[in-house]
Amino acid sequence: MSANSSITIRRARRDDVAIIVGMLADDALGSARERIEDPLPESYFTAFAKVDRNPNIQLVVAEDGAGAVVGCLQLCILPGLSSQGASRALIEDVRVASHRRSGGIGEQLVQWALTEARAKGCVLVELLTHSSRVDAQRFYERLGFKRSHVGMTVRF
Repeated sequence: MSANSSITIRRARRDDVAIIVGMLADDALGSARERIEDPLPESYFTAFAKVDRNPNIQLVVAEDGAGAVVGCLQLCILPGLSSQGASRALIEDVRVASHRRSGGIGEQLVQWALTEARAKGCVLVELLTHSSRVDAQRFYERLGFKRSHVGMTVRF
């Protein structure tokens, strides 16, 4: 899909799921949400299959020159009626392996997503980050994202 500065961005495969879940769990918020077990709970593989079948969702990984998965991101294309029927994109679950952070991998993933969203005709790209993730907020602002919404959540 994309090669840049010794990483390749490619569509995630089923055998990447454990590595992706490990990156999702590698912070205070994620460690409370995810279940790192051996074997990994089947729910992750069921969810991966649903994502992989959906033509409006791309779950991608960043792979380094040695073939190791060192980052991930999910890009969702959302058709809608607002903005004169324009599509928008939603970036979710951007993660970089802790030992590879601050090396530009996250930026390459987000830039890939912006390019992909534009190519698919999206008029805007949105993302969510938890209010406690101050470093992530600074990162996204550095990439040109502006604070524009008040997020609200209902958990079931």
